[in-house]
Amino acid sequence: MGDYQDEPPRLRAGQPHCPHCGLPVDRTATDEHDWVLLEPDMTPLAHVVPPQHRWITRSDGRVTVYAVSPPDPTQRCRIEHRLACAAQPLPDLWPWLTTLRTENHRRARRRAEPAQDWPDAG
Repeated sequence: MGDYQDEPPRLRAGQPHCPHCGLPVDRTATDEHDWVLLEPDMTPLAHVVPPQHRWITRSDGRVTVYAVSPPDPTQRCRIEHRLACAAQPLPDLWPWLTTLRTENHRRARRRAEPAQDWPDAG
């Protein structure tokens, strides 16, 4: 077993979360019988994503890298959460991805802050 600095990670019910930023991710099986963490609710047009980062969902629910170039102009794809995770240092791959990473950083920070009580408006 691995060494844990504080406590071992606890299993959470429902949707998996990123171990780096804590935001929800889609854990999806790949064609290689492995798992990949994908950004939820994000399906950009495949032609705006570099070929090695395009994940296409197959009819059986598994995903595979879609390296066809150029892709069909209407083809949509998925991206790995690690590319959009604000807690992981990555280069500025695409302007729209930088915006998504900035938004995820803001969401993760807001999620980590304790809830504030609203003042009594009486």
